[in-house]
This record gives sequence, structure tokens and C-alpha cells, in this order.
Amino acid sequence: MSSLPQRRRRRDSALPLLLLPLSAACAPAPAVPANGAPARPPATAPAEAPRAASPAAPPAETPSPAAYEGHGAASVSPEILARYAPPPLPDDVSRRIQAMLDVRAPGGGVLGPDGKSLFFNWTITGTRQVFRLDGPQRFPVQLTGGEDATVVRDITPGGAHLVLSRDRKGEENPGLYLQDVKGGPLLAIQHKPGVQTQLQLVSDDGRHIYYRANDLRKDAYAIYRYDIASKRSELVFDREGIWRAVDATSDGRLLLARDVGSNMSEFFEWAPGPKGAATPAMAAGTLTSLFGLGEREDYEAAYGAAPGEILVLTPRLGEHRRLYRWKEGQLSPITPEIPFDVSGFSIDRAKRRILYTVNERGYTRLRALDARTHRELKLPALPAADHVVPVATTRDGRYTTLLVETSRSPATSHVLDWTTGKLTQWLTPSMPEVDADAFAAATLESYPARDGAQIPMFVRRPARCDQPCPVIVHFHGGPESQTRAGFGARAQIFVDAGFVFVEPNVRGSDGYGKTWLHADDGAKRLDVITDIEDAAKFVRAHFGHEGRPPRVGIFGGSYGGYSALVGMTMFAGAYDAGAAVVGMSNLVTFLKNTAPYRRILRISEYGDPEKDHDALMKLSPITYLDRVKSPLLIVQGVTDPRVPAGESVQIQQALEAKKIPSELILFADEGHGAQKRDNQVLQYGHIVRFFRTHLGGK
Repeated sequence: MSSLPQRRRRRDSALPLLLLPLSAACAPAPAVPANGAPARPPATAPAEAPRAASPAAPPAETPSPAAYEGHGAASVSPEILARYAPPPLPDDVSRRIQAMLDVRAPGGGVLGPDGKSLFFNWTITGTRQVFRLDGPQRFPVQLTGGEDATVVRDITPGGAHLVLSRDRKGEENPGLYLQDVKGGPLLAIQHKPGVQTQLQLVSDDGRHIYYRANDLRKDAYAIYRYDIASKRSELVFDREGIWRAVDATSDGRLLLARDVGSNMSEFFEWAPGPKGAATPAMAAGTLTSLFGLGEREDYEAAYGAAPGEILVLTPRLGEHRRLYRWKEGQLSPITPEIPFDVSGFSIDRAKRRILYTVNERGYTRLRALDARTHRELKLPALPAADHVVPVATTRDGRYTTLLVETSRSPATSHVLDWTTGKLTQWLTPSMPEVDADAFAAATLESYPARDGAQIPMFVRRPARCDQPCPVIVHFHGGPESQTRAGFGARAQIFVDAGFVFVEPNVRGSDGYGKTWLHADDGAKRLDVITDIEDAAKFVRAHFGHEGRPPRVGIFGGSYGGYSALVGMTMFAGAYDAGAAVVGMSNLVTFLKNTAPYRRILRISEYGDPEKDHDALMKLSPITYLDRVKSPLLIVQGVTDPRVPAGESVQIQQALEAKKIPSELILFADEGHGAQKRDNQVLQYGHIVRFFRTHLGGK
């Protein structure tokens, strides 16, 4: 298997180009509120505090679930699409957004085995495509095109082929392809309608590609092996469950993970049947349980350098994720005990080095270990940055691609030559007509929840605004995600429009230990969802000017969109306006209609729609429509398999029936957030236009 980007726990909650990914998460200038200094950030991870009082009881009669069914384009009628199609933007708003979307950098990419070519993703065409660079700062060659988002996943050991993933209209049913590294047509390994086909690994001998697909059952993944020479696939492993193949040995054994919930995995080793056996016998190989069975705990793993050794990332034995060596049933720590999470790790195929990153309150620090002795290795001199993240290492262990990001520059690809210790920047970010020094840098602050817990938040402030500056509180997706420091072109859109941009990491966020992460699981969410309202209360009390409080808006996508809907309904009056992108309005109908593979993982986070029906309705924004006092903007991609379009349509129609000011924008050709350039302009442009209308700004 090749060395892929660091293993992460967020297996199903990524938000493609929706709001502010890691490289675009929060950052305002170090200005302070007019009435005093910013709140001090917590000295370590936020401390667990007594439970908050539950939010006010819902109305005695809650609305019954809406009558929509399913997800995807077929679930929305042409009449609805026409009615809520995005209107054109004023030219001045469109120009602002267009200019900021030109501020970007290509993805980290993978190097060819000789270290002379870098293959990476870039959105320069308006849709994510694959490019090749034949040397540092050379002119890029475009390898893929068209309207479908295409991503480079790996390169075969001999350097002959790229392994690519391609999706259509944001459906998140990608296909898997091969392409010659020189370019040319794509060869489909598999791309079936309604099926997710995802790369798992490439064998070290370069003969086989392992992938998983939910083509046999929508709520389970089988593992397949594709023979590059014969262009044929064979079934390797098929059992019920959300299975992943995370690593392989030279003799064909696979390290398998079965995801049993959000941040919950069980690990197994699968050994093939007799050599040369046909597919049925191969599929009937031996499966041995290793660790995690029945624990419902967070694990990520890879084979180590020593025989029988597995590297394991888990919080199983402590509050924070730590890297361990597993052998003969025993876990032994190989990274120091620190009050931060180890956020990811990788080991090169030559088994020379283990690279791992530490999440220090939203900043990413790179560290390295000798793969055989587990001793700490001294890294070559690296630039000062908010984030240094390893992307991929060549199979011989010589070169590693790094993403380096600061508050003034997008994440930029560098290549580290371990032999010489030299770090070379391969790509230059695109920032036309923009002064990078004018970007607002993130300040790490905090606010108190009503039970005393300190909620970390990143804040960006404009250099000038109409006092008191209007404030937008942006909640991240997930919910098991985290706003981090670094560069934020999309956040800067709002800062340039005169808004203070605030991004809390409320309880349920990743990066602060497992107690914080699991504080909102299931019905426990009722105890901490008040963090949403408490953010508005703190901002009104501390971000004003000469005794005048600011106007405050709420904004988010996916779970952040749900948070925005909660802030506008359950906590009506806390915020003066709200914008929700692909947010859930009814947790019961959401769980019933989301894609089957996601339902299994989301139930562990939110609750069972049958057993926990009452708690889910108490947590559903649609329950509190009678409380709504302020205008609401809702944005939705119709092909979204995660949050069905019906979630947005049903709440909009309910708001219209009650004559509550609201807007709905549907993108017929987008899924879980806008990916196409023109649609991103419309999405962000209308959100800025909406907040300027209702909050002020410039």
C-alpha cells in the first residue's frame, strides 16, 4: 500500500467546499473589543463543567414529520426547483466574491516515485481537477477536465498510473479510475449510479488496487481487488457492516476496520484463502478480531515496522488520542503523554519513519519517530506556520509532501527531501489583486457557557467597520469537527464586508479530548446545545461600542446549518438573522431519509429515530417555528445524500405558511455544499447580501 495522507477519524463528516475547511478556518486581526481585552483562551483543553440546564420545553404540540421521502434529485419536483432557483446577484456583490474565490492554492498532491513530478488537485477551472507539475514552480499541466469534480488519490508504485476519484453533481457516489501519468483518457475501474466506489490502497507490487463499494447492499461496503494488467475486479471480502481496508501486507493479509458508529471502530485482520483460489474461496478467507470489538471506541491503525506490530491511534487509555504500539493484545504508548490530541499519523512503506501531528488548541504541529525504535526524530528546519501537515511520502521513504499554512497564506505544497534535509516549495498560491497582509488573523479567545465551561473560539475582526461592528457567529459542521487557526479566504469575505467573524468550538467538537467530543452524543445534546445561545449572549455583552450592543447573525453548514436553525428557532431572539446551508430541520425525518450508509453512523451521534423519537423532536428546529422572530436564509444542494433537500424544503414551506420572513435557494446541480465556481459565487454572495440587509456591514 502506498503512503496516503494521515489517517483521520472524520470518515463521513467532511464538508466539500461548503464553508471553511481546515485551510480556511477562522482568523481576525488582533484588535480587541472596545470595552476591554479579549477573553483569555483556556490554558489547556476546555475543562468539563457541570451540565447546563436543558433548553426550554418545546410546545405541547409538535409538528408531525413532513411527508417528503428519500434524497437526491428525484426527491424534489421540477416545480419546487423552479420556484427556489438562485436569483442573480447585484454586480458589486458578485465581483467581491469572484475576487476572493481567486485566492487559493492547489492541494498537497502526491509525488512520483522519482520525486520529479507532483500530481495535485486545483480548482482553477471552476471545478476540482488534476494537474501535474514537472519540477518546483514549473508551469502546471492539466490532466483532467470537464464539469465533474476529480481528485488524485494515489500513484502506482512504478509511477505509470494515477488512481483518480470522480464524482458527479455532488452526489457523493464517486467512481474510481486509472490514468496514465502523462495524461490521456480515463480508464474506469468502477463507476455505478448510486454506488460509492472508494480507493482503499494500492499493493506494493503494483499489481492490484483494493477498493470498497456499497454495490451489493446500500448500508454495507464490500472489499474488491482490481487487477491492473487484466482489468478485472474480484470480490475479496463481503460481510454486513461499514468496512474499510486500511493496510495490507506483502502476503495479501488485510488490516480491516468496521465502523460501528461515529468515531467508533473495530479492527480485524483478514487472511486470504488458498493461493490461486477462485473468488468465492478468496472471499471466504479467515477473519481474526484484533481490538475494539464491542468497545464502541475510536481507533485508527496501520501495520508497523516489526512483525506482528500494529500502530494504533486511540483515546482508549486516556482523555486524549495517543499513538500506541499494539502487539500480542497489548497497547504500549510510543508518543509522550500530553494534554492534546494526536490528530493523525502515517508510516512510509519503507518503514523508516512515523510522521504524526499534534492538535494544539487548533494549531497543527508536526513530529516524527523512527519507525523501528520509536525514538523521536529531529525534524529539518520548517517554516513558522499555523499548520504543517504531511500529505504523502514516496514508497522509498525519501520524499514527503507537506502542506504549510499561515494566517496570511493558503496551504502551500512543499517537498521535504529526507536525505538532504532540504525543504522546497513547489507551488505558489494564487492571490491576484489581494494584499495578503490585509487578511485578518485568527485570535484564540473563549466565552463562558451558562454552566461555567469555557468554550474556545477563533475571532477575526475587520480593520474598520461601522461601530459597533455587526457580528456573524459561524458554527462548524460535523458535529465532530473543529474550527482551526490558519488562512481563511471565505471567512475574509465576511470580514471585508464589515463583520466580526466568530467561530466557536462548542461541546461535541473534536480536538479537545473525548469527554468534550462525546458531550453531545444522543440525548446529552439537550444539556449542551445551549452553547449556541450563550455565544450570542457573550457577543452582545462584550463586542459592543460605547454601551451599544452589536447586531448578531448566525451562520453554518451541515451540522453548522442545523446549529443556525436551532439558534433561530429554539433560541429565537438570540440572533438577529440566520443563514443555514444544508442544515437538518427535523432530526427524525433526516435520519429516516439520509443515505443508508450514513444512517448507521449518524444514529450513534444523534439517537435512534424510533427509540429516541421524543428527544430528537425536542432537538429539532422545526419544533420551535412559533418562536421565530428574525429573518432566515436557507441554502441547499438538491443532490445531497447526507442532508436530504427535503429538510430545507419542509422548513421553508412551514415558515411561509406562518408568514415568517425567510428565503430558500436550491442548487439543482450541487450536493452537500456548492463546489462549482458559479454556484459558490451565488451561495456566498446571497449570504453576504442577506446579512448586509439585516445586520448592516459595508
